[in-house]
Amino acid sequence: MKIENKIEYWLDIAEYDMETARHMQARGRYLYTVFLCQQALEKILKSLHIKKFGKESSYSHNLVYLQSNLELDLSESQRKLLAVLTAFYIEGRYPSYKKKLSSLVDKAQSATLLNKTEKLYQCLKSKLIS
Repeated sequence: MKIENKIEYWLDIAEYDMETARHMQARGRYLYTVFLCQQALEKILKSLHIKKFGKESSYSHNLVYLQSNLELDLSESQRKLLAVLTAFYIEGRYPSYKKKLSSLVDKAQSATLLNKTEKLYQCLKSKLIS
């Protein structure tokens, strides 16, 4: 597959995840909102990795790690967002944690995380397109 096609592939599914995160928020599925925020950022970071290095990144879901080699100019709050979303992703994958995590994520918190994710997503997407 050509590099451009790989970038487009990851971007397409990142877009799908962002859209689905918005739907989950609207339907009150707050843990899944946060989970999909992590997924969208993971996929756009992987697109940026392909653009920069011409190859796929490692099989990591850790957003902090994925952005570390990209030399992105992220703010402290953006780096904190990556860490928070990574924690929700890792723990949210295990059934024993889902109930606990669901009780920790309310409408306001997931809306805040979604809003921050959308802003960072657009910032990263602009780097991908430029």
